[in-house]
Amino acid sequence: MEVLKEFTIPFVGLKDGEHEFLFTIDNKFFNNFEFTDFKKALLEGKVVLNKKPNFLELEFNVSGNVLLCCDVSTEWFEHNLRAEFKLIVKFGTPSENNSDEILVIPEGSYQINVAQNFYEIVVLSLPLKRVHPGITDGTLKNEILTKLKALEPKEEKLNGRKDPRWNKLKDLL
Repeated sequence: MEVLKEFTIPFVGLKDGEHEFLFTIDNKFFNNFEFTDFKKALLEGKVVLNKKPNFLELEFNVSGNVLLCCDVSTEWFEHNLRAEFKLIVKFGTPSENNSDEILVIPEGSYQINVAQNFYEIVVLSLPLKRVHPGITDGTLKNEILTKLKALEPKEEKLNGRKDPRWNKLKDLL
C-alpha cells in the first residue's frame, strides 16, 4: 500500500485554520482496494482541513471522470463524477458506535490517512444503474439494443391491454 502513503495528512505542526491538500485518484489508487467496477479513473481529490484546538474538520471534494460499463448495452462510457463529504475528527478513545460524520482517533495522533475516505466517497457516488448516455438520447446503436428493441412488445399488438408477460407473475400468488 505504498501508493496510499501520499494520502496521509500530518496535522501536527499546522496552525489553527484552513489548510488545503490536493490528491490524484487514478487506477493505481483503486488497485490497492482491488476495485474493478470501472476501466479507467482520473479524479482529483481535495481536502480542506480546518484545524481547531480540540478537533479537526475535513471537507472532501472529488471531481473527474470514470469509465463505466453500461448495464444495458455493455458499451463503455465516460461518467462525470462529483462528490462532497464532511468529516469531523475528534481525539479520544475510538469506539465501535461512531457515526459516519465523526471519526475518533487516539489521543496523541499526529497524522490521518484519508485514502479510505476517498475510496468510499467515490464508490458510493457511482450510479446504481449505469446507462450509456447514448441510450437516453437515442444516438447509441449496437447489436444488443437492436435485439432488445425487436423483443419489446408493440403497442398495437396489445390493443390497450396490459403486457401478457405480467400475468405469469399473478400465478405466483
